[in-house]
Amino acid sequence: MTYYTKAKFLTSAPDIKHLADEGGIEVAFAGRSNAGKSSALNTLTRQRNLARTSKTPGRTQLINVFELDEQRRLVDLPGYGYAQVPLAMKKKWQLSLGEYLQKRKCLKGLVVLMDIRHPFKDLDQDLIHWAVSANLPVLALLTKSDKLKSGKRKAQLLMAREAALAFCGDVTVNTFSALNKQGLPELEQMLNRWLELDNTAGQKENPAN
Repeated sequence: MTYYTKAKFLTSAPDIKHLADEGGIEVAFAGRSNAGKSSALNTLTRQRNLARTSKTPGRTQLINVFELDEQRRLVDLPGYGYAQVPLAMKKKWQLSLGEYLQKRKCLKGLVVLMDIRHPFKDLDQDLIHWAVSANLPVLALLTKSDKLKSGKRKAQLLMAREAALAFCGDVTVNTFSALNKQGLPELEQMLNRWLELDNTAGQKENPAN
């Protein structure tokens, strides 16, 4: 079994400032409401209900932290861009999010999830620009890839990869489907690198699973 099945809920926080200032390594998942973030986390960890999925966009308003071991965590950030969230709350959250990306020392990578049919909307681009300005590597994950036929999926991926060059940073673009697990090995590979599991830690952990 994969290392990510070890994930367990650690804590929730109402905003960035309430997160414990812990050491170790953190990787954050972010995306527009209904981009498939919770489904991706559940697929990654092979747990149906680790991250709550909802058919109502904008339901996840708390920052949820999941522990992999004493030194490694996955952070599920609230979905952004949902129309029914008050404007003042949106602005407050965006400021807080920018601060988190630029000042959180244990943060080693950001996964930005976007529906493959609607990639790189304004808020997605803001998020990636913040990360790039903080020298943070980004994985732009084009979710719901099963919604498109193979030819269209490849065309969207190529277009998104070309668009990502404009960020002038460490931005990788891949496709992903929680339904058929397309792109899951590539996601794990990137996370392994960010969480420093490629070497001794990964070799020690995996045989025990």
